Amino acid sequence: MPNPVPRETPETSYDTSAKRPPGLSVTQTAAPRTTPPPRLFHHVVIPLILPVFLSSADGTVVATALPAIAASFGHVEYLSWIVVANLVASTIAAPAYGRLGDAFGRRRMMAAALAVFMAASCLSAFAPNFWLLLAARMLQGLGGGGLMTLAQALVGEHVPPRQRGSFQGYLSANIVAGTTIGPVAGGFITQIWGWHAVFLAYLPVGLVALYLLTRLPEGMRGTGAAGGFDLPGMVLLAGFIVPLLLMVSQLQRLNPAALPGLGGLLALTAAGLTALLWQQNRAAAPLLALPLLRIPAFWRSTAMGACSGASLSAMMTFLPIYFQVVTGASPAQSGLLLIPLTGAVSSGAVLTGWLISRSGRTAIFPTAGLGITAATLIAAAIWAPALSRTELSWLLAGGGLTQGSAMITAQITVQSIAGPRQLGAAAAAVQLSRSLGSAFGAAAAGAVLFGILSLVAGDVAGLFTRMVQYGPGALDSLDPIARILFLHHVATGFRGVFLTVACFSCMIVACSATLPIRRL
Repeated sequence: MPNPVPRETPETSYDTSAKRPPGLSVTQTAAPRTTPPPRLFHHVVIPLILPVFLSSADGTVVATALPAIAASFGHVEYLSWIVVANLVASTIAAPAYGRLGDAFGRRRMMAAALAVFMAASCLSAFAPNFWLLLAARMLQGLGGGGLMTLAQALVGEHVPPRQRGSFQGYLSANIVAGTTIGPVAGGFITQIWGWHAVFLAYLPVGLVALYLLTRLPEGMRGTGAAGGFDLPGMVLLAGFIVPLLLMVSQLQRLNPAALPGLGGLLALTAAGLTALLWQQNRAAAPLLALPLLRIPAFWRSTAMGACSGASLSAMMTFLPIYFQVVTGASPAQSGLLLIPLTGAVSSGAVLTGWLISRSGRTAIFPTAGLGITAATLIAAAIWAPALSRTELSWLLAGGGLTQGSAMITAQITVQSIAGPRQLGAAAAAVQLSRSLGSAFGAAAAGAVLFGILSLVAGDVAGLFTRMVQYGPGALDSLDPIARILFLHHVATGFRGVFLTVACFSCMIVACSATLPIRRL
C-alpha cells in the first residue's frame, strides 16, 4: 500500500531549493519561548508599537503638509513625488531589511532602520530647497521600509506560533490607527507650527522607540552574511518597482494620449522583472524568497496581502471623496465618517488574532469574513445613493469588522512556513506584496471611476477633478438640474469603485478557501 502524501502543515520541512544558502533553511522549527504570555506583550508588542506607527502614519502625515511645502518651495508639478519617492524607497528597502535582519539580527537592524529614519527626518526639516527635501524623503523611505517588515518578523521570532494571532492583531490595529491619525496629526502640526515641525515631530517619537527597543529580548543573532548581500538584486528590484509604480499611478487617468507612455513603462517593467528573476535564480543569497513562493500556501498568502492592501487603500483614498463630493460633507465631517470603518478594521484585527490564538484555525476567518466584506460593498454599490452618509459609514464599518482578518492570516501562515531563519524574508514578501497591492488598488479604483465618468457626455470627469481640488465652488456655474445630473453621474461612478473593492475581497476569499495550511 503506498504511503499517503503528507499534509502541508505549519513548520513543515520544505525542500524548496537546492541552492538555498547556508543558515536559511525552512526545515528548522521555532525554538520554544520561555517568557510567560503576559510578559510577552510588554517585552514584544510595546517596543514595536512606535516603529509600526511611524511606518504606517508617515505617508499620510506628510501628505497633509504638501500645500505648505509648495508654498515654501514651489515646484507644484513635482509635489506628489514627496510622497511617491518615499513610497518607492520604502518598497525597495523592505526585502533588503528582511534579508539583513535574517543575517545580522532583527533587533539590530530595527535600530539601524530607526536611526536612518530619524536622520532623514532631521534633514527633511532643514532642507533648504525642494530637491534636497526630495532626496531626504527618499532616504527616509530607505529607513522606514524596514520598520514594518522587521516588526512583523520580530513577532514571529519571539512569539510561539499558536499565540502569534493575538500579537499580529495588535500590530494590525496599530497600522490602521497610524493611517487614520496621520492626516489629523499632520494637519494640526502644519497649521500650528509649519511643515518643518512635521518632520521634527518624528525625532522624539523615534528616540522613545529606540529606548523601548532595548527592552526587546536579544533573540537570534542572525546567520551572518551568508553569501554576501544581494546588491545587484536590490538595484534590479528598483528597476522593476519604479516603472511599475509610475505605470500604476497613470492608470487613474487613463486616456488615449497616455497609451504610448504606458506601453513604454510596461516594457520597462517587464524587462526589469525578467532581469530581477534571472538575478535571483543565480544569486548565492537572493534578495527575494523565490523558493518560498513556489509553495502554494506561501504565494496564496502573499496574494491575500496584496488584495488586502488594495482593498483598504482604495477605500481610504476614495471614500472621503465620495462623502465630500456626493453627500456634501466637509473635510472634517468626512474624517469623522471614516472613524467607524477604521475603528471596525482595527477591532476586527484584534478579535481575529484572539480567535486564531484560541482556536488554532486560520483560513476560515478570511474565507468567511471577506465574504461578509464583499457583501457589504456590493450592498453599498446598489444602495449608497439612497443611504445617508451616516448609514453608509456604518454599513461599510460592518464589512470592515471582518476586513482585517486577511493580513493577520497571511503573516501567520508565511511565518509558519518560513521557520525562524527566514522570518525576515517571509515578512518582507508580505509587506512588498501589500505595498504593491495598495498602489494598484487605489489606481484600479481610480481608473474605474474616471472610466465610467468619461463615458458620460460632457466634461464630467474634468468637473469632478476640479471639484475635488477646489471644493463645491467648482459647481457654482451649473444650474440646479445640471448639478443634480452631475452628482448622479458621480454616484454611478462610485458604484464601480465599491464593486472594484468587492472584487479584491472576493479574491481574498478564493485564496483563503484554497489555502493548504488551515490551522496552527
